[in-house]
Amino acid sequence: MRKLFFLFAIICLFTLNSCGVYNFTGSGKIDAKTFQVNFFQNNAELIEPGIDRTFTLQLQDLIQNQTNLNLVKNGGDLVYDGEITDYRISPMTATADQRAAQNRLKIRINVRFTNKNKETDNFEKSFEFFYDYDANQQLTGPTLSAGLKEIFDRISQDIFNESLAKW
Repeated sequence: MRKLFFLFAIICLFTLNSCGVYNFTGSGKIDAKTFQVNFFQNNAELIEPGIDRTFTLQLQDLIQNQTNLNLVKNGGDLVYDGEITDYRISPMTATADQRAAQNRLKIRINVRFTNKNKETDNFEKSFEFFYDYDANQQLTGPTLSAGLKEIFDRISQDIFNESLAKW
């Protein structure tokens, strides 16, 4: 009976100990206390005003909500820097009379990530995503807002996963 209790205690100890470095956001143990997100300048050929600020704030919010890191203006342990390199609207599908039935908004963002505590984590990579919408709609107002939200949600999550979650 005593051996059975000892075996059970060891199994419980290893089971509970193995879950110690994970959390609900998917990121592992982070060797940093602060992060900084520099302004993502819009360098695309086609300019949509305000998307640079919107993306920068969205990336800051995502990291703050999914980690316990503190946002700083300079000198952060983790630094996100980059630019919006492509903002493109293109027809996707056609109708029988050769008119566009659906358009696609595609945004590409180049990101440079620097981890001052672990230089092997540093990278420079492009992230892109798209939003399809009906060709009868103008890309303004609610259509533009929905498209930017969907694209920036996906890109910022991909950046988070690449830099902190290691997925």
